[in-house]
Amino acid sequence: MPCSSRLIGHILALCTITLWGLTFVSTKVLLVDLLPVEVLFLRFCIGFVALFLIAPRFFAWQGWRFELLCMGAGLCGVTLYFLLENTALTYTYASNVGVIVSIAPFATALLAHFFVRGEGLSRLFFVGFLLAMSGVSLISFNGNVSLHLNPLGDILAAGAACIWAVYCTLMCYIAKAAQPMILCTRRVFWYGLLSIAPLLPFLGAHFALDTLMRPVILGNLLFLGLGGSALGYVAWNYCVRALGPVATSVYIYLIPVITVLASVLILHEKLTPLAVLGIALTLVGLVLSEWKSKKSKKE
Repeated sequence: MPCSSRLIGHILALCTITLWGLTFVSTKVLLVDLLPVEVLFLRFCIGFVALFLIAPRFFAWQGWRFELLCMGAGLCGVTLYFLLENTALTYTYASNVGVIVSIAPFATALLAHFFVRGEGLSRLFFVGFLLAMSGVSLISFNGNVSLHLNPLGDILAAGAACIWAVYCTLMCYIAKAAQPMILCTRRVFWYGLLSIAPLLPFLGAHFALDTLMRPVILGNLLFLGLGGSALGYVAWNYCVRALGPVATSVYIYLIPVITVLASVLILHEKLTPLAVLGIALTLVGLVLSEWKSKKSKKE
C-alpha cells in the first residue's frame, strides 16, 4: 500500500473515531424517547439512503462468497454489535462497558493473526494494549476504584467487542474485491437492515411519527445516519483496506479520550488528574501499537 494511502488511512481513522466518540451524545439524547432498536434501524436506514443517493449504481455480481461476507459483516457490524452493546448498558455500568468494549483491538489482532495474511503479533503490541487498557480504565472509572461486576452485562459487552473484531476481519476480505468502498458499505448496510427488520416487532418498535418529527429527534437521527453511519462506516472501511484491521482497530482506544475531552469542552466537566494520566497512557499505548503495525508492514 502506498505511503500516501496509509497516511490518508491514519487521518481518516482519527477523524472517524472522533466522529463516533461524539455519536454517543446523540444516542443518549435519542434513547430518552426511542428504543435502542429504533435508533439502530433508523440510523442505518438513513445511512443506506444517503449512500445510494451519493452513488446510485451497483457493481457486478461478485459471487456467493462475496455476498456471504457482506451478509456476515452486516449481521456483525450493524445488528449484533449495537444490540449487544446497548443491551449491556441496561445490565451493567457504562464505565464497565466502556472498558470491556475497548478490548476490540486485541480481539481483532487475534483474529487477524490467524485469518489475515501479514497481520502478525509481537510483544510490543501487547505492551501497547496493556498501556492503552490501563488508560481507558482510568478514564472510564475516573477515580472510582470499586469495579462493579455484573456477569450478564459484562459478558454482553465482551461479546460486542468480539463481534466488532469479526466485522473488521470480514471487511478486510470484502475490501479485496477492489470495488468502490461506498458500494461495499451500502451492501453491508442492506444486509444489516435485513437482519434487524425481523426483530422489530419482538423488541417493541413502533416508530411514532410525531416523535420522529420533533427537531431534536430528527436532528440527532440525521447526525447518526449521515455522520455516524454513512460517512463513518465508509471511512472506517477504507481504513481497513488501507491499513489492515489491526492498525485501524487500535484507534478504538481513543473513544474514551474523545468522550472525556468533549465533556470538558462542551459540558464543562472537570478534568481530573486520573483522567489526564489515563489519556496519556492511552495515547502511548496507541502509538506503540501503531508503531508495531507500521514496522510489520515494512517487514
